[in-house]
Amino acid sequence: MSQALHTPPPAPARPIPDEGDLAALAARHGLTVSGARPTLREYVRQLWDRRHFILAFSRAKLTAQYSQAKLGQLWQVATPLLNAAVYFFIFGLLLGARRGIPHEIYVPFLVTGVFVFTFTQSSVLAGVRAISGNLGLVRALHFPRASLPVSFALQQLQQLLYSMLVLVVVVMAFGSLPALSWLLVIPALLLQFVFNTGLALIFARMGSKTPDLAQLMPFVLRTWMYASGVMFSIPAMLHDKDVPGWLADVLQWNPAAVYMDLIRFAMIDGYGSSYLPPHVWAFALGWALLAGVIGFVYFWKAEERYGRG
Repeated sequence: MSQALHTPPPAPARPIPDEGDLAALAARHGLTVSGARPTLREYVRQLWDRRHFILAFSRAKLTAQYSQAKLGQLWQVATPLLNAAVYFFIFGLLLGARRGIPHEIYVPFLVTGVFVFTFTQSSVLAGVRAISGNLGLVRALHFPRASLPVSFALQQLQQLLYSMLVLVVVVMAFGSLPALSWLLVIPALLLQFVFNTGLALIFARMGSKTPDLAQLMPFVLRTWMYASGVMFSIPAMLHDKDVPGWLADVLQWNPAAVYMDLIRFAMIDGYGSSYLPPHVWAFALGWALLAGVIGFVYFWKAEERYGRG
């Protein structure tokens, strides 16, 4: 006699919890979204906690930059010096760009401009590639991504400090001896570093989604250099030109020109306050705060998207 098989009744379907219930469940057990953007205050704290990594990473990059070259770290100062020599020949001798500047201070004027502008230029170019050029690191480890552009800006500051030793020799060779005004270089460079870091953060976010930006930026930066008075004095060059007053103000108050003028004023005896635009320190501080704050917030807004897709 066959025994009847009994199939147990199906279990009642459980209701699918909505997103609110899941979020509450995750919060109750201390779960968070992987890679979620922290609050701005928490982000600053995380970045400060990684300060030793930022410094070590910048030093490692600086050491490795010329590791394959026979002259090694000498290229840190040789490259801007060679650029200054080329600009002196083309602009100082052939095109007469030293107009309005005493002959004995034109060389330190030019070398200072090249060194200081190169600081900003290199920070921006490094920032463009900060995320897109380090995707392996970004995808493998969890850390505040702002560490990378900040580290690259710090690397360029360290490189500038090497160049400043050469600048001191050049300035003294042309008759400008150390004075108390040289101490003004410290706040000027700190403000420029904050400004450069802000730019590096802005272009790091832009470059993370548009890698071709790295090919365009050298042309943009070269145009900026020619408009910033690296090779000539802006007020002297525009003195008898029929240009609108607002254009002359824009050229003198652009941040690259402001930081160059401050360091020239601090270190070169013959470069007096008559070459400076009014309220120059206020503009230096304003540019630093504007670029630093906007750049940091702009970069933080996309924190969870870096290295994805």
